Amino acid sequence: MKTTLWRVRSFRDLWLAQTVSLLGTQITLLALPLVALLLLDASALDVGMLAAVEFLPVLLLGLPAGAWIERLPLRPVLVVTDLLRALALLAVPCAVWLDALSMPVLYAVAFAVGLGTLFFDVAQLSFLPALVDEDRLVDANGKLELSRSVAQLAGPSSGGLLVQAFTAPVAILVDAFSYLISAVFLLTVKGDRHAGGPEPSAGLRREISEGMRFVFSHPLLRPLILCAAIAELAFAAVLALQVVYAADILRLRADAIGVVLAIGNAGGLLGAVAAGPLAKRFGNGTAFLISIVLFGGGAVMLPLSAGPVTFTCGLFVVYVGVVIFNVLQVSLCQTVTPTRLLGRMNSVFRFVTWGMVPLGAALGGLLVAPIGLRGVFWIAAILTVVSLLPPLFSPVRTMRDEDIADAPEEIAEPDSALERATTGETP
Repeated sequence: MKTTLWRVRSFRDLWLAQTVSLLGTQITLLALPLVALLLLDASALDVGMLAAVEFLPVLLLGLPAGAWIERLPLRPVLVVTDLLRALALLAVPCAVWLDALSMPVLYAVAFAVGLGTLFFDVAQLSFLPALVDEDRLVDANGKLELSRSVAQLAGPSSGGLLVQAFTAPVAILVDAFSYLISAVFLLTVKGDRHAGGPEPSAGLRREISEGMRFVFSHPLLRPLILCAAIAELAFAAVLALQVVYAADILRLRADAIGVVLAIGNAGGLLGAVAAGPLAKRFGNGTAFLISIVLFGGGAVMLPLSAGPVTFTCGLFVVYVGVVIFNVLQVSLCQTVTPTRLLGRMNSVFRFVTWGMVPLGAALGGLLVAPIGLRGVFWIAAILTVVSLLPPLFSPVRTMRDEDIADAPEEIAEPDSALERATTGETP
């Protein structure tokens, strides 16, 4: 019988680091837009753009990030990015105390936090397979998603109470310290190594193209990345505007908004616990489809809500499905991807999926004026339902464990003029 992952110190320390930083991040998820709304009288468009700016680094650096990380020792990358995010967030209370707070300052902070999060996430996903065995990746990712769900449950309610009692800048200060604590835990993680990528002489453009070709030629990864991209585009608008919706449409106070978001996010706890058993009971393919149906159905409930109960239930169902999908998708990607391509595979997924977030958040903010908040939420719901189509009409639908084991790990050769031009190869 294998030792529980909680007794594997390196994994446990990584889990602790993530849990602490995510708790603080969830506080800021509520506090940062409230800083804009309460202290700067920001509009819905301003808040939407604030969410968009945080994901702008993904569009600018998402693809090369994986290749760069594969050349670096992973643990220092995690520590440095935690420190970067802590310093960025400390700028907000400092700006308030110096009477220098403005939307450009908040945009700069959001960009720096997004930059650190991009490199941290790609490095962490590439680091995990070095800490646990392949057959325990679903368990490990489930535990990491569980900590994310716990943070999403406790963070918004704590953030709402902190904002109500001590103001939003103080809540953001708490998040800054959480990143410092996370960095301390990461210093104790053993098993530090490079991601195992190619030699720098291979050329950055060729390395990026190799990673993209692997993901988009893979029969299992391609439909999943398309599904995730559509869902991220849709739900980015909801995440950017959920606080505004709760405040303006549902007429809730800051502390009540925190409770609503916390209870809704609690669905992630159920999703994290259910992902493994669901895959074992019905198979990976059916489990993927169930997860998509869940977050699509929850998204439809949101624009139908006229009060906090329905809105909370919709968020709850969304997060059950999202977390099941995330656990299965991340574990599948880590299993079928060669070690030397882990950084680039993760960066391609982050570039394509997180790259949809600033676009979705910005479009959501722009559409509020012509069609209203409820109209934006209806468009998001329809797109989320559409995200089911790529996996439904692909090998993912009938995927079993043996299909994952037999999935191709080699990279297809460039078969188009565009791919050959990108890699610099000649026919």
